[in-house]
Amino acid sequence: MRRTDPGEDHGPVRYGPPLPADGLPVLPELAAVLSAAASRADAQPVGGAPALLEAACGYWTRRGLPTVPDQVAAGPGAPALLLALTAALAGDGADILVPRPCAAWWAPYARVLGRPAYHVPTPAESGGVPDPYALLETVRRVREEGGDPRLLVLSVADDPTATVSPPELLHETVEAATAEGLHLVSDETWRDTVHDPRETVLLSPAEMWPDQVTVVTDLAGALLPPGWPAAVARFPLTAAGRHLHARVLDILTALGARIAAPVAAAAGYALDEPPPVAERREATVRLHARVAAAAHTAVVAAGALARPPQAGRHLYADLAPLREPLAAQGVGDAQELEDLLTARLGMPAPGGHRFGDDLGALRVRLATGPLLGGTDEDRTECLTSPDPLELPHVQRALTSLRSAFDDLRDAQRWEPPR
Repeated sequence: MRRTDPGEDHGPVRYGPPLPADGLPVLPELAAVLSAAASRADAQPVGGAPALLEAACGYWTRRGLPTVPDQVAAGPGAPALLLALTAALAGDGADILVPRPCAAWWAPYARVLGRPAYHVPTPAESGGVPDPYALLETVRRVREEGGDPRLLVLSVADDPTATVSPPELLHETVEAATAEGLHLVSDETWRDTVHDPRETVLLSPAEMWPDQVTVVTDLAGALLPPGWPAAVARFPLTAAGRHLHARVLDILTALGARIAAPVAAAAGYALDEPPPVAERREATVRLHARVAAAAHTAVVAAGALARPPQAGRHLYADLAPLREPLAAQGVGDAQELEDLLTARLGMPAPGGHRFGDDLGALRVRLATGPLLGGTDEDRTECLTSPDPLELPHVQRALTSLRSAFDDLRDAQRWEPPR
């Protein structure tokens, strides 16, 4: 059983990898809304003002999750909401379960609260949702050791693996978790970035067991720039859900965790999904889907393993087949692989250990944003081009990626000149 102990040294959290950004200029209509609200001197209420909560209700209702304002809380980014949720659900001695791998920002909040986070393996076909049998075994063993597992965090559209869990797996896992009395937090930051919505079925756990699932969505996933922190949470419409909602608001109040008024205005506008926001989101998803597919082809051609990316702006590569040539270059674990690829690619390549994978596993997350060019003009051209992969700056970036991975594969074949 993989355990992330509060005392283990996994590297400073402040150096942890952020969410993969889209790399694109701010949508002008969003910038206009934020600018118009910049003169407001009043502070937003903790948990969000009524207009923002109504916008969040509309957002979820359009996705098959009918929602009323009393179910919603907003905060300055998903990390603040997850910290409050973790404190409310597991701050009194309970334990937390997360998939392996999982988003880099999940486990640190358990450690901040002095609680262990137990990593549960995911199945071969997708990440983000634990294997149901592994979940049951982990719960059993934690209880045998005197623990009290009470919270499971998962994501159907996943960071870091860029996969979408099939509904059958999700149903089995959610059924197992709820039968064991676990409350689920579903991180749905990437749900609106599915590359092929017609071929990929995405269900929220809250559609299956609405009374035992809290949904968290960071708007940096598909609606806002990452520098404008805003997120919303949807609680169960039950007595326990109302108590959890109130407790989370208490904790957010103690933290002073409120959204800045201009950002709240932009968040409300984005959650209403007017045509400019919807069109930009769809264009951004199409762009990153094409670049991610090209990056996946390059990585796999060099001999690495990677699931085809289905959502988000990243992919997760396993370089275990290249262990021997990597060893010849002094790379034996994920941190050394991170250092090597970050230097060679000129872009962040966080190792799998950042996401709860074993340090000895040679895995990295690669983002597509840095492949779009170095200027706003380059990135805008990517967004408007009918064939962004043919743009010279994108071709250069993909060629550099292919060359870097080919060099890793061919390292042992190269001999220095005599």
